[in-house]
Amino acid sequence: MPLPRHLFSILAILITSTAFAVDKKPLPPAPAKSPAHAVTNEFIQKQFGENCTVLPGRQFVGDLDGDGIDDLVVAAKCKNPMADKDELDYVVADPFDTFMGFGDVKVTSNFASDVPERRGVAMLIIHGADKDAWQAEKPKAKFLLINLPFKTLTVKKYALKKRTVLGIYMEEQGEGENNSSVVYWDGKKYRYVQLGSTME
Repeated sequence: MPLPRHLFSILAILITSTAFAVDKKPLPPAPAKSPAHAVTNEFIQKQFGENCTVLPGRQFVGDLDGDGIDDLVVAAKCKNPMADKDELDYVVADPFDTFMGFGDVKVTSNFASDVPERRGVAMLIIHGADKDAWQAEKPKAKFLLINLPFKTLTVKKYALKKRTVLGIYMEEQGEGENNSSVVYWDGKKYRYVQLGSTME
């Protein structure tokens, strides 16, 4: 016995909506890459102030916040991270000390490393906007992350419970056994997670 016309229509709608629901699963992020041209001190100082200078060889481009637009990660040295934050509209954050239970950047921005060459080492992140991405005249957002104990940086996929994001993996500077960790965007802020022994 053939199905009544109205039941056939309902069945067709259910099948179609189920197919679309399956397609809504978010795509994994594209792998990160190096910028086409090295990011200069002039560019970084325009975005974060003259206190910051680029550290060589640690620059990555990828979609960190999942909006489909490329963002920038640069390792730098910043003598006074708080100095230009209001004028240049960037956020100073301390994911490491927040993870350890103390993330008041007004206090932790004054912490100084015992190792002179580690003093002022920071991670700068620019969330891209529009067609110019991270090079836009007015980026979507800017972050200066302090007190991260990284020795090396790599940007690659990091699996959360329900999705995959691009994470900034760090081999950490420390005495004895090397540890690794990751910093990732949770939708509101950058979070630090310890991963254990070295990535090698």
